Amino acid sequence: MTGVTRDLWASMRAESVRLGRWPAFWIVLGVWVLLNLTFAYLFNYLAYTSGESGAMSDGLPRDVLLGQLMPAAVPEVFTQGMAMFGGALMLILGALAVGSGYGWGTWKTVFTQGPSRPAAVGGLLVSLVVVVVALVCVAFAVDLGVASLIAVSEGQPLTLPSLERSVLGIISGTAILSMWTLAGALIGAIARGPALAVGLGLVWVLVVENLLRGVAAIFGPIETFTDLLPGTAAGSLAGAMRTVSGPATPGVLDILTRGESLALLTAYVLAFAGGTIWLMTRRDLT
Repeated sequence: MTGVTRDLWASMRAESVRLGRWPAFWIVLGVWVLLNLTFAYLFNYLAYTSGESGAMSDGLPRDVLLGQLMPAAVPEVFTQGMAMFGGALMLILGALAVGSGYGWGTWKTVFTQGPSRPAAVGGLLVSLVVVVVALVCVAFAVDLGVASLIAVSEGQPLTLPSLERSVLGIISGTAILSMWTLAGALIGAIARGPALAVGLGLVWVLVVENLLRGVAAIFGPIETFTDLLPGTAAGSLAGAMRTVSGPATPGVLDILTRGESLALLTAYVLAFAGGTIWLMTRRDLT
């Protein structure tokens, strides 16, 4: 094992311990799992049992709505909230993980007494990606368990999703949330603090991109630009998992193909990670 690899591995382990002992870390992850269950299953199940198809159920007929509550639909359902709401929460996590180090003076201590700057920052970013993978797998397992309980309670056959659809859903969810997490990390490095970084990130995810796409709908020349935005790639990848017609969850789009979305998200992941490492390596902390 080379010195760089050893430093990166040591930094990753140290950051994993730090994140694991940080209450905000567990709060953000817990909120996402809770929101995922609430909007994907609780409200839709209540709409199904009450015989109503309201906004929370996207106006779907009861038989289609029941199908969306079954285990076979988990790869599709659990990715729908990641493009906007899940992405916003993970952006907060990335911004807090990097930005808090400036306010607490952690980065100054690490950079003067620990491994090299690239290894220290890279260790944190790798740890965040590992967290994303674990979160997506946990969310998938939890949703599968809840959907199975609904299937049993409604007397429906317990049909599990195919391995191909399951892997595709996990890969899609990982790509979407990794992109937003690393975007938050870059904003945290730029702002040198968590508060401003979180505010700027949320404004971009929830407001700016939607406004730009709305303008593109009436002013065609900027459509090429909006088609390459991070939210467009994330929303299109989530949209590629859909199998039902009708109104989509906010943030879910059908602008890009699955291949185009994955390629663009990969480019953003590399750009955000590289930009964060470059910025924190080159810039003075004072």
